[in-house]
Amino acid sequence: MIWIGTGGVPLSSKERSTIGGIKELAKLGLNAMEVEFVRGVKMSEYVAEEVGQIAEEHKIRLSVHAPYYINLLSPDKELIKKSIERIIESLGRAEIMKADAVAVHMGFLGKLSQQESNELMKERIADIIEKMEKQGIRKVKLGPETMVKKGQWGSFEEVVQMYKHYKKHLTPYLDWGHMFAYYNGTINYKYILDELEKLNLNHINSHFNCVKYSTASKSYVDIHQPLAAKTPDFKPLADELKKRKLNMTLICETPLLEKDALEMKRILGL
Repeated sequence: MIWIGTGGVPLSSKERSTIGGIKELAKLGLNAMEVEFVRGVKMSEYVAEEVGQIAEEHKIRLSVHAPYYINLLSPDKELIKKSIERIIESLGRAEIMKADAVAVHMGFLGKLSQQESNELMKERIADIIEKMEKQGIRKVKLGPETMVKKGQWGSFEEVVQMYKHYKKHLTPYLDWGHMFAYYNGTINYKYILDELEKLNLNHINSHFNCVKYSTASKSYVDIHQPLAAKTPDFKPLADELKKRKLNMTLICETPLLEKDALEMKRILGL
């Protein structure tokens, strides 16, 4: 089954709240939402519980995006401490609302080599898992997200390898636009889906948005564009998904949100 929804409250929702957004998505015929904590975790535990109940009533599958202000590879110990706190807080609210995964931008390599960053990231994730277990966070998964730049930790291969190391608590969180940019404006949907099928995941979480080409840097940058930009093109992904029996959430993050989410649903024939 494919779940399709929006990153945050749909633009057409008159009630500008997570609960209002959930109700609007159900009216539109969409069935997923990523709750955005990108500017900070400002939702109380009480509201998170209510969000979960409303989502269950309206059959909306939930996921969460942790704050952007995270860098688990920083040389600044205080920033690492705060990063872990923000991740745990996001996971805690996600657990209460019965979301399935929390997308996290894990960090920047800085002066670290790829090998050094991978070893250090294993240690940081082990710290997070220890705190998850102490706080009784058992159902929601930590979702390292695939990233845009070579200087960020989070290539598709890195995310998959880290999942293999911590299967119980992690899940790959794909961003198709990010991967398109990371690989210089190309994306092999078949290869990625083939590799994911080898992991036997119960569910695959993902974002879809198009990215902008920068003439200044001569590369694709993480400025979100409408689905019509075709950077990347959604249709080849839809064609690949139609050939397979996968459980996947596609969270639309284009500037048009629910309009493009509905277009994705149409292209998939759902």
